[in-house]
Amino acid sequence: MSRFVQKNKYNNSFSLTRSTRTRVQHLLKKYKEQQMGNIHFEDRSRHLRNLPLLSTDFNSWLQLSDWDRLHRAFTDIQTYWSMLERKRKQLEKEQNVQRMATSLRQSIKHIQLDLRDLMSQVSSQMKVVRSSWVRPTPAAALQNPQRSSRTVWESRVEGYIILRDLDLYLTKLARDFLLLASKTHL
Repeated sequence: MSRFVQKNKYNNSFSLTRSTRTRVQHLLKKYKEQQMGNIHFEDRSRHLRNLPLLSTDFNSWLQLSDWDRLHRAFTDIQTYWSMLERKRKQLEKEQNVQRMATSLRQSIKHIQLDLRDLMSQVSSQMKVVRSSWVRPTPAAALQNPQRSSRTVWESRVEGYIILRDLDLYLTKLARDFLLLASKTHL
């Protein structure tokens, strides 16, 4: 595949990442208003173990091979997709209690479609980078059982954390695609 075509693919992935991030930001705002009761709700102190790490050592990040960078992106996107799927199903169960949950569920579904498209793009880019790549199975995020003893508030905070971290992660992912695109003309 020519470098031009590959650069175009990375640029398309960059654009999809940015538009997905915009959707996530809108959903996060709506989620904070409807589920947290305050559009200005912020809590940076809480984290979920199952979500991909957001911090990266700059030198390590620069040294990643293209395939490793894409593989990490694929598995991270897959994790976020799975966490959103669980949250969407949870909102489905709560739908009888809250009519607002319907629009949140639909917004989550749209973001999941974007993430699925991103996974597909990354997968095809990985095949170009390393033709012997074997697609991994959806692992970690689906195997995390939901604790039934959580309060409604803890569940809502979990949804907030997923969306907050996804927003930050998509910024990181966009940088990866920019780096990959810039390397195609070297």
